[in-house]
Amino acid sequence: MTKAIRNNIPNGVTCLNLLCGTLAVVAAFGCHEVTLWGLKGYQLAFVLIALGALADFADGLVARALHAVSGIGRELDSLSDLVTFGLAPAMVVYNLMQTAYPGSWANLLTMLIPVFGALRLARFNVSEDQATTFTGLPIPANAIFWIGAAEWLATHPATPQWVVLACVVALSGLMVCNLRMFSLKMHGFGLRESWAQFLLLGCSVALVALLGLPGLAAAIALYVALAIVKREP
Repeated sequence: MTKAIRNNIPNGVTCLNLLCGTLAVVAAFGCHEVTLWGLKGYQLAFVLIALGALADFADGLVARALHAVSGIGRELDSLSDLVTFGLAPAMVVYNLMQTAYPGSWANLLTMLIPVFGALRLARFNVSEDQATTFTGLPIPANAIFWIGAAEWLATHPATPQWVVLACVVALSGLMVCNLRMFSLKMHGFGLRESWAQFLLLGCSVALVALLGLPGLAAAIALYVALAIVKREP
């Protein structure tokens, strides 16, 4: 295996993330049309975002295994994350809003999601103190919230428009705020060090079991609340 090929394998995995994100955007514009496997467009978008997340997780593992970590890979990863975890969920929410509130210009506020997601990723790329904690809500967590919230909106179209838009503004602000968020990676199994991660994991499973996909939005709200209580340095 030549060095050039080896170095580009992780980038190829990252591009799978980007491809999933772009396909999720396409699926979002047919949000109520039945597509593959009997899924509606917005549901297919959820699946594609999840597949993008798997590729996002795998590219780092592949890069470290092949000793092929590079600056280009880091930038490509951020560009892919912006599409998959920023633009794609925004398009899902926008199209669902267009169905629930057709013709409302206020629906365009959903475009704050990718804009602030880009700001979040840019700040992350130039930061040197976000290895074990994060400043602001990570953009994948933003996508998880919107998967849950969009499922709620799709099944409860009478949800007041201002509630959805308030969530858009709040989540966008959380991505660029100075709140220190703990990493979900556990550095041991001791409750003293990882109590917040254990609590979040257990509650997230319970919320999804009780509420279905909307439980994901509640889990991210809990994540934010725990970060405020834990107060990472």
